[in-house]
Amino acid sequence: MSVIALAGCSGAPGVTTSALALLLNWPLQPGRRMILAECDPDGGSVLHGLLQGTLGDLYGLRNLSVAVRKGEFSDAFWRQLIDLSSEEGKQASPRDRLLLPGITDPAQAASLGPVWKILAQMFRGIDAETEHDVLIDLGRSGAFGPSGVLAEQADTVLVVVRNTLRCLQAAQARVSALEERIGNVGLLMIDEGPYPAGEVQRVLQVPVVATLPYAWGDAKVLSDGVEQPRRFEKSALMKAARNATTPLAQRAALRRAHLVPGGGR
Repeated sequence: MSVIALAGCSGAPGVTTSALALLLNWPLQPGRRMILAECDPDGGSVLHGLLQGTLGDLYGLRNLSVAVRKGEFSDAFWRQLIDLSSEEGKQASPRDRLLLPGITDPAQAASLGPVWKILAQMFRGIDAETEHDVLIDLGRSGAFGPSGVLAEQADTVLVVVRNTLRCLQAAQARVSALEERIGNVGLLMIDEGPYPAGEVQRVLQVPVVATLPYAWGDAKVLSDGVEQPRRFEKSALMKAARNATTPLAQRAALRRAHLVPGGGR
């Protein structure tokens, strides 16, 4: 099992789109499940992006602050999850790719102070005791401030960066601060610009763990819910996301083994 946090920086690097691509392509053995939690304090985007507002805002992170006050957090958490499994996947293994939608208004973040730490602890419990992996979408600012505990408790943190000069410049201070505070920071590179992975690593002083293509049309399916083109599951973006799952899972497992001999907690 693994808990992997994705964080961003200015310049819209595509954290949520990358997280969704990983969620939909994560290899799952029978009985295994993957949860994507939108924990961006600036607001989530899946409900009104990929899902096109079809579910309103009945589900999501904002409801957990009420559950904390009532002492009903654990039960409420599972009720907030939305199934994003494909129709084929639902028939074979229902509810195996799950989404905790984020807040719809940044003002709602003020009520989530007690939620972040409880969520981090719960993700650890899910990871250790059940057949779940967890992806955390921290957005541009969620790796810092009160929600930063989610990054601190993750097995690994990946900063999503585009290999353009503008994005690399914006990422430098953020990556350095995260590496100093947390350690085990890596990069998920969106290959839009001219700089190869080796140069990106040299500039940011942390490794490029995986690379996704800059595929604007395919990304719009995940970010905005536009109609899927034929054979979308075999697109360059989705293929690269499948390939990325292996090094991400390996990095999380190595971190776990390093923290506690034998891989325990």
